[in-house]
Amino acid sequence: MTADPGAGADYWVELSQGQRRLGAGFLLTRRFVVTALHCLRGMADYEAELDVALADGTRVPGRVSRQDKEADLALVEISAGYGVAQPVPVAGVARGGERWRGPYRPAPNDVELTGWVADGAIAYLCEGGGHIEALQLTADQQLGDYSGYSGGPVENVEEGQAPAVVGILLEQAPDRVDPSRSANVLFAATIREVMRRFDHFDVGHLVGVLRPAAAEGAEAVPPPPSPAHRVDTLLGLFQQMAEQAVLDPADVSELRYLALKRVFDGQGGRDVGGGAA
Repeated sequence: MTADPGAGADYWVELSQGQRRLGAGFLLTRRFVVTALHCLRGMADYEAELDVALADGTRVPGRVSRQDKEADLALVEISAGYGVAQPVPVAGVARGGERWRGPYRPAPNDVELTGWVADGAIAYLCEGGGHIEALQLTADQQLGDYSGYSGGPVENVEEGQAPAVVGILLEQAPDRVDPSRSANVLFAATIREVMRRFDHFDVGHLVGVLRPAAAEGAEAVPPPPSPAHRVDTLLGLFQQMAEQAVLDPADVSELRYLALKRVFDGQGGRDVGGGAA
């Protein structure tokens, strides 16, 4: 695996078990990694520990926490007691016509994927059998096989702006002329879809992506004080208490979940997290 230290993309990870490389993933929090479930097929036992290799080369143990087979997504929880210093990513929403890049490369001699977002937030029937919100991506690189990149993050690329993670690579479209190869069309689950599937951990830095942005050109109206603002404050307090060992980490995770669930339910978004396996 290889990092791109100049791009601020050191939140991605590589998963392995023993000497077997499983695939890519990336940090949603400093304790949870999201990956494509099919990347874990090489595991002898989903209950067994696996290795989480961070972008700086540090290796920490983890276990599969949750699976959503329909959406081909999985969460890996980093074992308690192991600190992760890497920053968690800022989330964004991709739109058709924007540029994208994949900061994760399976090996140092592999190319970095870049391209255009052909379509953003489309309904897509994935190989797991579930309908997910996905990005259709066109890759600049005609590789014929993109499987080593599965589970890696997709970032939007806008000049003058810091990159934001907008999706997770899941599938490659087959070439209709030569089915043994893949076309340069890829599909990625959106971050919003990930959060619908997995809603039980600290996602304060991702809450914004779950709230649809105001329509372009619409007059901005300052929002009234809301529970979300109070919850953002609470999340910070929970984090502080965890770092100071005032609360047990398991209790902190539960408190975060309850606080965020209250926000989503209050916004009428009871479908958020409703598809979790």
